[in-house]
Amino acid sequence: METIGKSIIRKEALDKVTGTAKYTSDHLSLPMLHAKMVISPYAHANITHIDLSEAWKIPGVRAILAGEKFPLTGEEIRDRPPIAYDKVRYCGEVVAVIVADSPAIAKRASSLIKVNYEPLPVVNSPNQAYENNAPVVHENIDSYERIKNVYPEVNTNIANRTKIRKGDMELGWQRTEIVVEADFSFSPSDHAAMETRCVIAEIREDETVVITSSSQSPFMIKKLLHVYFHIDIGKIVVNVPLVGGAYGGKASVQLELIAYLASKAVHGRKVKILNSREEDLITSPVHIGLDATIKLGCSRDGVLQAAEILYLFDGGAYSDKAVDISRAGAVDCTGPYRINNIQCDALCMYTNHPYAAPFRGFGHSEVMFVFERTMDMLAKKLKMDPIELRLINAIKPGDTTPTQLAVNKSNVGNVSECILKLKKIMNWDEGSIKQVSNTKVRSKGICCTWKNSTIDPDASSGVTLTFNPDGSINIISGVVEIGTGTKSVLAQMLAEKLKMDVRQIYVQMEVNTKSTPDHWKTVSSRGSFMAGRALLNAADDIIRQLKDLTACILRCSKVDLEVGLGKVYLKDTPDIFLNIKDICYGYMYPNGNAIGGQIIGRGTYIQRRVTYLDPETGAGNPGPEWTVAAQGIELEFDLLDYTYNVIRAATVVDVGKVLNEKTALGQIIGGMSMGISFAGRETFQFDQAGRILNPQLRTYRPLRYGEHPKYEVEFVETPVIDGPYGARSAGEHGLIGMPAALANSLSAAAEVDLNQLPLIPELIWKTKEGAVDDSL
Repeated sequence: METIGKSIIRKEALDKVTGTAKYTSDHLSLPMLHAKMVISPYAHANITHIDLSEAWKIPGVRAILAGEKFPLTGEEIRDRPPIAYDKVRYCGEVVAVIVADSPAIAKRASSLIKVNYEPLPVVNSPNQAYENNAPVVHENIDSYERIKNVYPEVNTNIANRTKIRKGDMELGWQRTEIVVEADFSFSPSDHAAMETRCVIAEIREDETVVITSSSQSPFMIKKLLHVYFHIDIGKIVVNVPLVGGAYGGKASVQLELIAYLASKAVHGRKVKILNSREEDLITSPVHIGLDATIKLGCSRDGVLQAAEILYLFDGGAYSDKAVDISRAGAVDCTGPYRINNIQCDALCMYTNHPYAAPFRGFGHSEVMFVFERTMDMLAKKLKMDPIELRLINAIKPGDTTPTQLAVNKSNVGNVSECILKLKKIMNWDEGSIKQVSNTKVRSKGICCTWKNSTIDPDASSGVTLTFNPDGSINIISGVVEIGTGTKSVLAQMLAEKLKMDVRQIYVQMEVNTKSTPDHWKTVSSRGSFMAGRALLNAADDIIRQLKDLTACILRCSKVDLEVGLGKVYLKDTPDIFLNIKDICYGYMYPNGNAIGGQIIGRGTYIQRRVTYLDPETGAGNPGPEWTVAAQGIELEFDLLDYTYNVIRAATVVDVGKVLNEKTALGQIIGGMSMGISFAGRETFQFDQAGRILNPQLRTYRPLRYGEHPKYEVEFVETPVIDGPYGARSAGEHGLIGMPAALANSLSAAAEVDLNQLPLIPELIWKTKEGAVDDSL
């Protein structure tokens, strides 16, 4: 291939490196009003009174939204008021919104609003929410509207239960000779995107609602504004410029609803909401937490026989996308292994924490941490090499997934090859533990991962292609450029298809829902796959039109024609041709007659043969293909103070086909760094009242520059038959196994099972001391 697989410079690179790229907050116009949110200091309380009188006295205050009952919102379950009016369910929930002439005025007025609360008992973890006598976060759950295949349980904190029932558990346990059982937990955390969330809303005189947002989901914003507020859908326009990082956190629709209501309160004037970092951490949706219990069994030869799992996801105060995340965790609940007998319940639990949005990996880094830690515990009990245990059980064509779907080489790839390549990279045969001094050891830990993109069965994507008079082409796609380089990869695909210079392909980076073809959401590593398929269909449409027109002009059969290198030419006589630039806007004969016209290509793609899951067994086809990987971490551990340094991290991932080498490497390495940061230090610290104690980047501390290990990445290429050029998804997969690999490496070094995140020295010390005390 001439273009596919090459490291082509991204189309938006110059704008980004020169600082001229425009993000949502950069779009300023006068006059523009500014909104400031007032948030609850309580995690669970009734609102008994709101006093706005002092705030109204501030000159420049144009509107105050508080105490009004707006329609309930929520993608899966409509359980969330855009602005709380009778009760708050998490610390940080919006209870009032000030609209004023400037951010300073809005902030000053917000400090003068007095809200009286009646505190209620707090549900502070999924385990607590699951207890029989737990306070109920949503007492009217049975009255909420919800979409199909969501199963809330009345008088409980269970927003949804996904059941996986495969095989015969009784038979599985009969065949089991070695059993391990363990509990796992970690609290919610944050996406920590560089750009905080920002929205600008206005309602024009003709009642057109215009939203500009740093969002991954412009078309979902349009849909939900229509559904919630009964606005004519044709009168809703959503604009999304470049987005400064998202990682799933900007897939949820939250500030857009508040901004619309704020604009409506000031007769449609333009209103801007820009999250401060603290608001982005605690007010907007967060990364989901998890409590889990697992029991795993195998025969003495290491063959897995049974898995019994309970995943309690911390959905927070409102269901939003947590229902989907918990379902995705259930679908791939065991990792990429052949297990004939599985019982898994994945529950989305209501708690009094900030509600959850998708996070890079969509539930998979969470469940892989649990399962892969248990695999290492099983290997230890078997006295078997952890890599050997995984090779014995690696899923292969002909095996079935937890949802009872038979896999093949195309849809599942080659996890065994990933494991063997990782073994070589990690120098595993030299040993996994090495003493380097009297007080320090070096330790290696590995894991395997897989992920299917469990998005809506009818998710679709569209692409249009238009020619410029010189024969160059414009790509218009609804994919949001969130930093993944997807739109540049689309240009490479088109250049390969039409045998043209990628520099002659221009990509519209911004999304406008009025003029851009629909793309479901830029989530779940689906951009290159879905938009890529749509783009190739659009390219075929262009080729067909070019051949039809050329066949007429040259008086030949269109089957004899080929398109490429800027020409349409006869296959057997290439020197007979027409330049594309001379016909892409029509063709004029010498006598002045003209035929054709501007050639515009269109292509669409919709997911195929994806099914809903059976509510009792979980059987079904959750998505088109899996991406499998093997990952490892080597670290140096101090036996005295329990500190450690990650020396290197490795990933081998089956991507089907590398489309842009450096972009793929960047995606995987970026994911690995996020995974190490999430596993090693990132978490919200809650007090007993459900308040986040570290709502700033001073105290919520992601991995910093200079703290990174050496990253090593290799690819396996097992093509997906129906993928664009055989490519699989890859955007999330560097992250997924890092928590498990880090925990496995540290557990070996510290000689204690570390089943909580984040893996800070204090946790290792407490776990180690607890293990010593238990042995006395």
